[in-house]
Amino acid sequence: MSKRTLGGNGPTVSAVGLGTMGMSDLYGPADEAESIATIHAALDAGITLIDTGDFYGMGHNELLIRDALRGRDRESVQISVKFGAQRDPAGNWVGYDASPAATKTALAYTLRRLGTDYVDIYRPARLDPSVPVEETVGAVAELVQAGYVRHIGLSEVGADTLRRASVVHPISDLQIEYSLLSRGLEAQVLPAARELGIGVTAYGVLSRGLLSGHWSQDRAIAGTDFRGASPRFQGDNLTRNLALVEALRKVAEAKGASVAQVAVAWVASRGEDIVPLVGARRRDRLAEALGSLDVRFDAADLAAIEEAVPAGAAAGERYAEAQMARLDSEL
Repeated sequence: MSKRTLGGNGPTVSAVGLGTMGMSDLYGPADEAESIATIHAALDAGITLIDTGDFYGMGHNELLIRDALRGRDRESVQISVKFGAQRDPAGNWVGYDASPAATKTALAYTLRRLGTDYVDIYRPARLDPSVPVEETVGAVAELVQAGYVRHIGLSEVGADTLRRASVVHPISDLQIEYSLLSRGLEAQVLPAARELGIGVTAYGVLSRGLLSGHWSQDRAIAGTDFRGASPRFQGDNLTRNLALVEALRKVAEAKGASVAQVAVAWVASRGEDIVPLVGARRRDRLAEALGSLDVRFDAADLAAIEEAVPAGAAAGERYAEAQMARLDSEL
């Protein structure tokens, strides 16, 4: 497994990371035994970066990771944790809190659930509109000083917020959606991150499954799967997006690769400072995603991919309107 370094001051991690949200929440039912087996397979394949959030299954995801890492060398794994999202017992989203007190309290519970005395990267999941980013980053910086956190990250913030945060403490990486269907960061956010020496951990590289090559027009979506309300999976939008996938499939077949492998490899090809996060919930999907590491593109390949899925071609926003309005990265 090749390695990449997150930013000028961040950790050195595997060239792809494992996103674990779907093992606990938001993508419908998941099998816990298979989830743990998938984490084990990822570690055995050389993946060292595991990404989670304390609100994924309201702590279930962190407990799952604890169980999967039991008996493993903690120092060989980098655990990235997002915090701040507030949910009620039914799983409803009820607000956001990245105040200094809430930040420190959230970490205390995270450390207990993970069964560790530090996390490698700690980041607010979104910008809290009621708390200056300097205060949130300042609180995490105090946790770094105390030894509970090793690096500070951010998620879904814009260029101005990146600059303000970096004044307070070095930022290792920005976690943000990046795929052939989601390229909004390229105009301002990615250049700012590079200017500041901040890496990118890219989630949604398969656009929530649209670019997996396995989605179909008539696929049923479980009631607990948030894609049921996602604009890109609705009606004519889905038809248009799947047409883009079929165009990409022709490019993939010419490369002797799958659609998913080409989609992940394309994100990885955007720069050595970018680490794709693959959200595999099963070992077979993980194995397919790992095949992207063997995919290389020349100029003709990249031109063919661009022709198949031009920038801005996606039908529908990546989140519903209310969620898009809360993204500092989209303002």
